Amino acid sequence: MAGTLMSATVTAAATASDEYKATTKLRGLARASVNPTDLSDIYRSDTNIAVWQRQLPCPVQQEVAALLAGSAPCEVSLTTSPERLRAALGIALPGAQIDALVDDIAELVEMYTCLFEWDCVGLRLTALTRAMCPRFHVDHVPCRIVTTYQGQATQWLKHQVVNRERLGRGSEGKPDDVSGLYAAASAIEQLAAGDVALLKGERWLGNEGAGLVHRSPALEDGERRLLLTLDMA
Repeated sequence: MAGTLMSATVTAAATASDEYKATTKLRGLARASVNPTDLSDIYRSDTNIAVWQRQLPCPVQQEVAALLAGSAPCEVSLTTSPERLRAALGIALPGAQIDALVDDIAELVEMYTCLFEWDCVGLRLTALTRAMCPRFHVDHVPCRIVTTYQGQATQWLKHQVVNRERLGRGSEGKPDDVSGLYAAASAIEQLAAGDVALLKGERWLGNEGAGLVHRSPALEDGERRLLLTLDMA
């Protein structure tokens, strides 16, 4: 099944790339689907986030809950290929009973490398008790996969509602909610736990000035979040 899914994803990516090469006046659109092959919509020049909306299988949820309930730290950062992934995670998390989670991560790594015809990925799997990047920002990368296995998931803003002059130093040190970056809290979008999102960054060719604006969510006291990110390496 995984092989069929990878083949379909590659085919869809090629179609999307060919169909949407022409420059469009629209920028920064969001696309979401329950079909994983629709992640290839990230190749559309008018799109800066593509989301696969999914429900995590129960075995994955159970393993993640047990991992976060344990006392051992979970902070994995490595560069790997699909072929070396399982061994690398086994070394990084010795003794952890996470076969279903590793299977899920392996599928995402395979999808990512197939979609972008890339050999290796930079992988980070981190248990968080606070927001890792609490301010809205853009990533200076071509495209990043983000998925939250448990806890509050990534928040983001549509391109059309952002005053990009208020990003970073443009905020003049003011909090995001009063800097003028966006008009109202109702403008903030949020992924759900389990969602797989491709976030187009500033280094995607032709996407300069339209990288997805996003941030880590604030966590409640005692809440733990398990975050996976994949980058081209």
